[in-house]
Amino acid sequence: MPENNPAPSPETGSPAAGASGQEDRNQRYWFHILAQNTPAARNLHAVKLVDKAWQQGDRVCIVCDTMQHAEELDDLLWNFSPDAFIPHSIVPDSATTCSDPVGILLCPPAPGDWDTVIILSATLPADADRFKRLALVAHNDPNVLNQARSHFKQLRALGIEPRVHDQRKRGSFCRVTLR
Repeated sequence: MPENNPAPSPETGSPAAGASGQEDRNQRYWFHILAQNTPAARNLHAVKLVDKAWQQGDRVCIVCDTMQHAEELDDLLWNFSPDAFIPHSIVPDSATTCSDPVGILLCPPAPGDWDTVIILSATLPADADRFKRLALVAHNDPNVLNQARSHFKQLRALGIEPRVHDQRKRGSFCRVTLR
């Protein structure tokens, strides 16, 4: 991302969120398919995305399905970097307000509350096309990949052609990118 970024605007959110228009809109939706086949690799990649988006000034949430998974992500965010602090909290339900810039959600995210949404859950939010940025992270496991394919089809049905970052084609190293 360039050093001299424009200031956020109400229409686009953070500079990283992109601008309007179909081409730019599609640039704000990503699938990250990891070469690794472990949930731990998926969690670590998601936390790297959180850190990057948060550093760019976004309010960021990770959506997951179970409290156990939320607690794993919570621990990972606390221990991600010895010299970094990512303020976050677990949001167990839609009635709970998150005042931190990063949330780990066990409920559907509200588009007005979050700039960047990272999906690790089995369910794609019904209003997935209303977020400024959305990233889906899948590790190289047949069940998770099938779930990702389903999410991809749902986004296409909403008129979104997500960008795919398939690390399986490039080996195990891939730099985390957000535009």
